[in-house]
Formats: sequence, structure tokens, C-alpha cells
Amino acid sequence: MPSEKKAISSIQLLDEYRKNRQQPYEKMRIPFTGVPEKDVYNITAPFEDDGELVIAGRVERRDSENSEVMFFVNRDGHWIQRENSPVFQLQDPFFTKIGDELIFGGVEIFPHPTLQGALSWRTVFYRGKNIANLEKFFEGPDGMKDLRLVEMKDGSVGIFTRPQGEKGGRGKIGFTKVKTLAELSVEVINDAPLFNQFLDEEWGGANEIYLLSNGHLGVLGHIARFDDDGNRHYYSMVFAFNPENGEYSDIQIISERADFLEGPTKRPDLVDVVFSGGLVRHSDGKAELYAGISDADAQKIIIPDPFKPFEQ
Repeated sequence: MPSEKKAISSIQLLDEYRKNRQQPYEKMRIPFTGVPEKDVYNITAPFEDDGELVIAGRVERRDSENSEVMFFVNRDGHWIQRENSPVFQLQDPFFTKIGDELIFGGVEIFPHPTLQGALSWRTVFYRGKNIANLEKFFEGPDGMKDLRLVEMKDGSVGIFTRPQGEKGGRGKIGFTKVKTLAELSVEVINDAPLFNQFLDEEWGGANEIYLLSNGHLGVLGHIARFDDDGNRHYYSMVFAFNPENGEYSDIQIISERADFLEGPTKRPDLVDVVFSGGLVRHSDGKAELYAGISDADAQKIIIPDPFKPFEQ
């Protein structure tokens, strides 16, 4: 992958976004019911399962990080937990389709193997014909969130990684590929080369990947930083990647917290957080962006399709 690209700060990207911002066509809170005293946030975009649209969401109490992922369906304008659907002890759900299978995943939290009293995490993947038949088939490297898969134009599987630590710092995006899911391994993921997109003091990750009409991959993700007071700032962003030659576009911020409705926050340091969930692209050039807001809320806005320019 080209290494000569220069990382651009989220502050500069945000300034560029604000100069050219088009106000959302529409903004809306996603109403979830049936989970009393719990928040639903960091949702997926709706996807079809057995003939109906389903949203997966992270569900937890405001004062806790003990999270479950549940599946919700729309009943009379409200999203309620789907009857007889599984519940996973995960955070931050996502999905894709590879072949004729649903690939579903999230972040699993577990006791740190060497640090007493500390926690670690990994991305886990399930597969099945539908939600009811999901079975775990892969665990990503310990300490890695935002691991994503996508079926590419030639049928191979693209892998977007996000190591932290010695390789990756606070979190950088990488890419590699395998011919089939059977070749997926921790070693392959750990060896993936990284893009040069984030300053060392900032971080980001991929949230959902889209196969564009020209065979390129559209990446919906987030870019984030701390301010001087320790507050977190997360912005929704996109870029396009050409898997044939490894070239990738500059990051573009597509939304910030101010674009959404006012709402609750989990903690004071999480007020300015937009966590990209997914996009529903429409033929009229618009797209619905689903997002987690301030680690306590779920909303969507309708914006210009950010991937359409990459297909022209």
C-alpha cells in the first residue's frame, strides 16, 4: 500500500467538513422500547433477515459497561426486541454478507490474561443462513476492535484490521485479504500492513465496508481524539480503497455530534461522540446514516451519499 500519504488531523478534517457542510435532510432518534432502564446505542443499520428488517444494538445500563447485543424489529414505529432471537454478550455489533451467509460480530470483553483486575477485548465472528442459526467461527487477535470483513468483486474476502499498541499505537486501520473465510487467521490479520491516516495521538477504525460499483471498497468508520481535558471527540468518516493497487483516498468527515438531535450522554467526557453504525444507500443520491450518539443514544440522519463520488 502507498506509504507516502500524509496523515491529516481530525481538527483539520473537521474544519474542512464545516466549511463545506450540507445540513442533514432529516434527523431522527431511533425509538427502542422494551428494555427498561437501559440504553440502546452503537447500532447497525437495518438489515433483512427472514423477510423483515432487523437492527442489532448494544444494550446496557447508563452506569455500566456490561453490555448485551440484541436484535430489534419495527412494530408500529417502535423498535422492540425480536421474539426468540439470540442475545450475545458483546459490544458494538456489525454485520455483512459473504456468499449466501450472514456474517455477524461484535466485541467480546474478557479478563486480561496477565494484568490482574484488568480487561481485554477481541472481535468475534458468527456465521449462518440467518440470525437464528448463527454459530461462532472465528476470534480475532486479543486487543483488537473494529475488525471487519467484506466480500470483494472477485469473491475473495477483504479484511480491515485495527491493531493497537506496538503496531498501531492508539489504533490504525490496516488491510489484507484471503481467498476464502477458511483462510482467515490471527496471523494473517496481525501481518496486515497499515494505512497512514491517523496522527499518533489520534485513532480510528472501520465500522462497515461497502463494495462499490467499480470494485473499490467504501469504508465507513470513525476518527477520534482526546482534548486537553481528557474528553473524547469521535467523528463519522469515510474513505475509498482500491484493492487492486492499494491506493486509498483521504479521510472525509461526514458527520459530527452537532448534526444530530440533542440527547443523553453516558458520561461528561462522551458528549461529543458519534460512532458510525451503518449506511443505507438510496438511488436518489441520499443515504441514511445510523449512529451511536454519546454512548447513550441511537439516531439516524439523512445525508448526501458519501460514496457516490467515489463511483463516478
